[in-house]
Amino acid sequence: MARGGVFICGHRPFVAKAPTPTLPTLRFAGVEAEQQRLTFDGVAIRLYCSLSGGIGSMVGFLAAVRVAALVLVAGVAAPVAAASAANIPYGANKAAAGTFVHDGVTLYYETYGAGAPLLLVHGNGGSIGTLAAQIAFFKTHRRVIVMDSRDQGRSGNSAVPLTYERMTDDLAAVLDHLHAGPTDVVGWSDGGIEALLMGVRHPGKVRKLVAMAANLSPDAVYPETDRLLKDMLAMNSGAAAKTAEGRREAKVTAIMLTEPHIDLALLKQVQAPTLIASRDHDLIRLDHTVAIYEALPNAQLVVFPNNTHLVPFDDPKLFNTAVERFLATPFKRIDRIPATMASFDRLMAGLAK
Repeated sequence: MARGGVFICGHRPFVAKAPTPTLPTLRFAGVEAEQQRLTFDGVAIRLYCSLSGGIGSMVGFLAAVRVAALVLVAGVAAPVAAASAANIPYGANKAAAGTFVHDGVTLYYETYGAGAPLLLVHGNGGSIGTLAAQIAFFKTHRRVIVMDSRDQGRSGNSAVPLTYERMTDDLAAVLDHLHAGPTDVVGWSDGGIEALLMGVRHPGKVRKLVAMAANLSPDAVYPETDRLLKDMLAMNSGAAAKTAEGRREAKVTAIMLTEPHIDLALLKQVQAPTLIASRDHDLIRLDHTVAIYEALPNAQLVVFPNNTHLVPFDDPKLFNTAVERFLATPFKRIDRIPATMASFDRLMAGLAK
């Protein structure tokens, strides 16, 4: 293959119409997966389809859109090896699991470690397991709380439309359920949107926020991202769309084409120190990310070089280190000109005479 990529789908019905034969199954992040190949938009893609529905679709379609920038070409992907390095079945670990009911939905969560609380929030169509690298890193010194969003992962389905506001309120509810107190929140993609909304809707429950690749409106993505999302919905049709899992996939994917609708001015209300994170090859437009950063009164900005929307998975060391530094360092607002001149004076004072 001249070009290649990985596509991780949540459930077999989603790829029921794939025209190619399956390859041998393998274990991926503790979940048995079926391999298939297909061509999407002229790109040869290898699929890893969960036989038990434990991975979710978010990682897959986001990986597919930027396949040229991912870390593999032909053959089994390097991320597979990275993900399988962890022996703990994050997202399916009964020893760490619990459930509770909020707003009529049974929500599944897991907790790890001890110390200051840290809430991790996965992206669209994902689950706890997609944050395995972050859980493994932060649980050594933090009390990590991570939950499958409604209509996703092991959490139950809701009878009402899916919105970011409802998912955000679910996060606040799990903090209450666990008596967590003010918490640092780290959200990826849709989770980043929810992290920002935590600062707006539940400011008393948060300490610091990290929003990675968040967007405030559906049109904040690059054109190829929008096209892919529409193609994904079109692919989930026919017999697959009539199954319970197919309807669930469609409901979760569709929200990215219709939501969110967050007024940029609303971010002025967020007083919690916030790290806005992006990548130079992200799915969200960089100018939109910068606008979010500039709208927040107490924010820092990081853009990871030569990385895609999946940097927490592709390069967890890079990502985790940046997040850890932000969370562990007292926040200090910088006044551009005075701070620049103070550093310049120190620089010049240190020159050899």
